[in-house]
Parts: sequence; C-alpha cells; structure tokens
Amino acid sequence: MSSANDNAECLGWAARDPSGHLSPYKFSRRAIGSEDVSLDITHCGICYADVAWTRNKGGHSKYPLVPGECEYCNDGLEVHCSKGPVLTFDGIDVDGTVTKGGYSSYIVVHERYCFRVPDNYPLELAAPLLCAGITVYTPMIRHNMNQPGKTLGVIGLGGLGHLAVKFGKAFGLKVTVFSTSLSKKEEAVSRLGADNFVVSSDEQQMSALANSLDFIIDTASGDIPFDPYLSLLKTAGVLVLVGFPSEVKFSPVTLILGMKTVSGSVTGGTKQTQEMLNFCALHKIYPEIEVVPIQYSNEALERMIKKDVKYRFVIDIANSLKCRVQTYYYILWSRDYISPLAWS
Repeated sequence: MSSANDNAECLGWAARDPSGHLSPYKFSRRAIGSEDVSLDITHCGICYADVAWTRNKGGHSKYPLVPGECEYCNDGLEVHCSKGPVLTFDGIDVDGTVTKGGYSSYIVVHERYCFRVPDNYPLELAAPLLCAGITVYTPMIRHNMNQPGKTLGVIGLGGLGHLAVKFGKAFGLKVTVFSTSLSKKEEAVSRLGADNFVVSSDEQQMSALANSLDFIIDTASGDIPFDPYLSLLKTAGVLVLVGFPSEVKFSPVTLILGMKTVSGSVTGGTKQTQEMLNFCALHKIYPEIEVVPIQYSNEALERMIKKDVKYRFVIDIANSLKCRVQTYYYILWSRDYISPLAWS
C-alpha cells in the first residue's frame, strides 16, 4: 500500500555531529515495496535513546541522524530476530540505506509492523505506549504480573515506572513505588494510584517489607544495590530489569535460598504490542505526557536528561513540521525497533 508520499521529499530534524544538536533536514525515504506502507507521522515520543544516539554515546552513530523513539519472527517476537532487528534509526534498512526515525514527516515500513490504535484512544497518548508502555507490559505479562491480589514493587518513577504503576493497578495488584526522592510520594500515591511509597535509602522502610513482594520491576538505569530488593521478594519471587544500569551485583545466596529469579526484557513483539494498545484503550490507561513542537526538541532532550518531565515528551509532528497529514494514516514510534506503527 502506498500514499501520495511516493518518492516525496521527507522533512525531518537531524543531528549532524556528536553535539547532538537537532535542526531541519530534508532527505529521501526508500522506495515503497509491494508489502510496504507509506505513513504520515502525526506524533513521535521522545526517549533517552534519542539522547544516546544523537550524541554518539555508543560510538556508532551515522550522521545525519534523524532520531525518533523506536523489530523469533513467526512467534511475534521480532525484537529478538536471529538476524538482528532493523533499528528505526541509525540502522540498515532492507535496501541498504541508513534508517531515519520519527522526527520526520513520513516513513516507509513493511506492513507487518503496522498497528491499529483503537478509535477511542488519542494518538498523542499512544506514542509513549510504543516505547515505555510495551517495555514494561511485555515482562509483566511474561512473568504473570497480571494476577489480581499479588504484590508488585516498581523501582523508579519515570517514563517507564509510571506506566508500570498504571498497568499494575489495572491488573489488580497492590503496588509499591521505590524512589530515592521523597518528593515523588504525593505523585505516586495520589496521582498514579500506588498503594505504598518507600524511600529506598531508608533501611527501616526497606526492612519492613522483607519477603512481602511477588514481583519487582526495575525501571531505573542507575546503579543500585540489588540485594536489598531481592530480600523484599517472597519465595519464588521475580525481579525484572528493563533499565540499563552499568552493572548488576548481588549475592548468589539471596537468589538460591529463596528460589528467586532475576530476568531482563526489552520492548516487545507485534502480537503483544497490539494486545497492549487494546488493553490500554479498554482500561483507559493513559501516559502522563507533555506535548511539544519539533522546534522544542533540543530543549526537550536537555530537560529529559535533567529528569524535568512528567513523564514523557511527545512531539506534535503534524502541527509543527508543516507536513501534509492524511486523515486515514497515522504513525507512532517505539523506542528502538521498527514495530510501532498505528494504522487506522
């Protein structure tokens, strides 16, 4: 399927060097194949991957770089493809060109990576679901964190953490938020509906929860001591990492004697992504966002580094990039992989 965007010039914002500074950029998308879809972009979420790639933190960024939150395939687990995923930006596309992301007017993708955002779900709110949302939803479903009456601990209250709290409550769990900042207590309990809030540096508060949690999901990327959290798990409890600390250290005794599990996860496949979108629409789960024009993207990235956002920035591409948007095509972006398309 194609649109009037066939061979049209694509408008975007790109970084030209490791300074990461974004500015207007015009480029061409790959040719539309027989199983491809050309989609206009209305909204694009901002995530920390945008900072890492535009500033060449991994040492492999290919400039000009157009960022944009960002595919065992037959099982709907494209993110774990044995041939490697096709990154939404700074990756190599099927035609050998460098992929460019969602800070742009339109995109060309294979039809299998199109998703339908339910009619009653606002597009700007769907954008973070395809990054932060699917990142926490996938391991929660995999490890049965959807059993009403069970207890869940959420480490960190940012873009991922606040959605883990919302999912936990929708699943009927008793949710405890762990944070180093007492100032987040009111937000966690009153606004997001958490049942309990614990300052993780307070040993007394931590010890009071010993052997009380069925699950813990760590959404923070900072280095933390893991033994104190493992001690909070019940026998056979599960701790899942979705953040990227520089190292993970814990005593084997803590794990072995309690028959506990430490697991990792990254985003999710096509089947679960659509399932999550439908679940959020049904249960009215909405991310907390701040919508900004693309001209504000540099400031948004700086604010995100300073954790000055509650809890996700979303770029209003349609109204700030001056691109033509067809009413019957929409696109949204996940963190790292080509899978976040919304088609309605």
